[in-house]
Amino acid sequence: MLDEKETLRLIRAAKEGDAAAKETLLTHNTPLLKSILRRYLNKGVEYDDLFELASMGLLKAIHGFDERFGVRFSTYAVPMIAGEIKRFLRDDGSVKVSRALKRTAREISAYIERYTQEHGKEPTVKEVASAFAIDESEVVFALGSSRMPVSIYEEAPHKDGNLSPIADRLASPETPEELLDKVLLKQAIERLPEREKKIVVLRYFRDMTQSEVAQVVGVSQVQVSRIESKILSHFREELSG
Repeated sequence: MLDEKETLRLIRAAKEGDAAAKETLLTHNTPLLKSILRRYLNKGVEYDDLFELASMGLLKAIHGFDERFGVRFSTYAVPMIAGEIKRFLRDDGSVKVSRALKRTAREISAYIERYTQEHGKEPTVKEVASAFAIDESEVVFALGSSRMPVSIYEEAPHKDGNLSPIADRLASPETPEELLDKVLLKQAIERLPEREKKIVVLRYFRDMTQSEVAQVVGVSQVQVSRIESKILSHFREELSG
């Protein structure tokens, strides 16, 4: 395993599009991936597929890691890797996210909002973990496991306690940068082959699970997961370029 200083250097490089840095991070974290996926053997998923899911989780951790979190990368990555596998199994009906976990995620989100209002900045993962007397990895996993409302017209509590549609709180008008991103994203989707385009629409505009998309498209859930990961990576490269 790499030391933390080298890991952070490679993460910065990977975020800037350095494919070699990303590959190095994957290679040197292989023992970590294997140690995590062992927990999910004998669940009806092939070892190679579990390894690929774990690798996707690591790549998401690289993309989402922020040094301001104040935690080691491995602390952040472990629940992200496990979460990627659990989401796959959950969508397939093998694992369900408990009500207690969802409740914890809501409570943590409310705490972060209150803390931000009071201090003018977001709390670190360590501060949240301390406030709830849980491990830092549990904080990351709880937030990663929660799903936001599927409709922007759904009513939700505002900070004053009153209910209002989520759409009413969205910033408007859009900035030129946001409009440009939308145009670029639409163009990127239009250039996709028909099957990939269908997967994007079903997953992100119809809010279907990977299992549901697999049934519609006529492929396995693992294939949907692979295709989705490839598309998202391609989109990030196009939008950042």
